Amino acid sequence: MASTKVQRIMTQPINLIFRFLQSKARIQIWLFEQKDQRIEGRIIGFDEYMNLVLDDAEEVNVKKNSRKQLGRILLKGDNITLMMNTYVIDSLLYFFS
Repeated sequence: MASTKVQRIMTQPINLIFRFLQSKARIQIWLFEQKDQRIEGRIIGFDEYMNLVLDDAEEVNVKKNSRKQLGRILLKGDNITLMMNTYVIDSLLYFFS
């Protein structure tokens, strides 16, 4: 009986952000201590402090179900709680509708 060793690979946060940048994926960012507001946009730059430059950014108000165009913004890394690709959101909305 051959024993197989499972190798776990850890993904660094900076690598995931770089993948979002390379793929030009539209992402949604949950904001720290602002549970009703999210930011969506495409990453066009970032630094080691996780400060992000977003293009085509929108402020999404979850409670009011409204969006506000922001254009190109700089989002400080201290404000970021969660980042995810928006195709995940679209897939969930399609699945539950």
